[in-house]
Amino acid sequence: MWIDTHGHLDAAEFDADRAAVHLRARAVGVTTCVIPAVAAANFDTVRLLAHAQQDAYALGIHPLYTPQATDVHLAQLDAALHTHRHDMRLVAVGEIGIDGFVPELNNSKALAQQQRFYTAQLKLAQQHQLPVILHVRRSADLLLKGLRDTPVVGGIAHAFNGSLQQAQAFIALGFKLGFGGALTYDRALQLRRLATELPLSAIVLETDAPDIPPHWLYATAEQRAAGHPQGRNEPAELPRIAQVLAELRGISLDALAAATSANARVALPRLQ
Repeated sequence: MWIDTHGHLDAAEFDADRAAVHLRARAVGVTTCVIPAVAAANFDTVRLLAHAQQDAYALGIHPLYTPQATDVHLAQLDAALHTHRHDMRLVAVGEIGIDGFVPELNNSKALAQQQRFYTAQLKLAQQHQLPVILHVRRSADLLLKGLRDTPVVGGIAHAFNGSLQQAQAFIALGFKLGFGGALTYDRALQLRRLATELPLSAIVLETDAPDIPPHWLYATAEQRAAGHPQGRNEPAELPRIAQVLAELRGISLDALAAATSANARVALPRLQ
């Protein structure tokens, strides 16, 4: 049995066949998907979807949405975390963090806004005693500094692609590291090295559906121009992604499923 620790199943890409996506995931043994919010506008959407599908959810304001976010949205997050504090499907504050990749988010004003919302949401996670799901894209050191300044009860560094030293720093702070479709590419040498060398106890699996497609779904710009569509990533791809990791580590698929599911429950205790 598998746990997909990160999938945006509320995304518009799934509007046409969301129920079928859910059934395909269950058919291949993906028993739970964690659905993170990205903005106050989809707090109710992810909560209701998680309940309808017997999945789990997280509430937070994604760094890509911080340019439009205000203190009112932080107050709404605080209120939602309080209102649903006994909801065992609410497993984390997320997706939160800092994005160091998108150019328009990295001028001084936009970066200050990202950092302000990251710190404020860490404080809410601390206050509500919830783990966090972190967006880590060229921002590991900034996120680690924030966690040292405002400690939380652990969580997941989603789509981790930093250095071994950064990975070890997150682990030391009680975090698990999320790996998904990116490690299926032969050219992802550093990521594959990390996924192989890190303790198995530090790893959780994710799809980030519909984003970060594994290599068998990816179409190059030339292929897309020729009319070949980009494949859509979904939770049912998780066992095949896991097969790549199992082969890299030289362990059985069953052993990987058992370990990563147990790790997910340690990172997000309400998944128990």
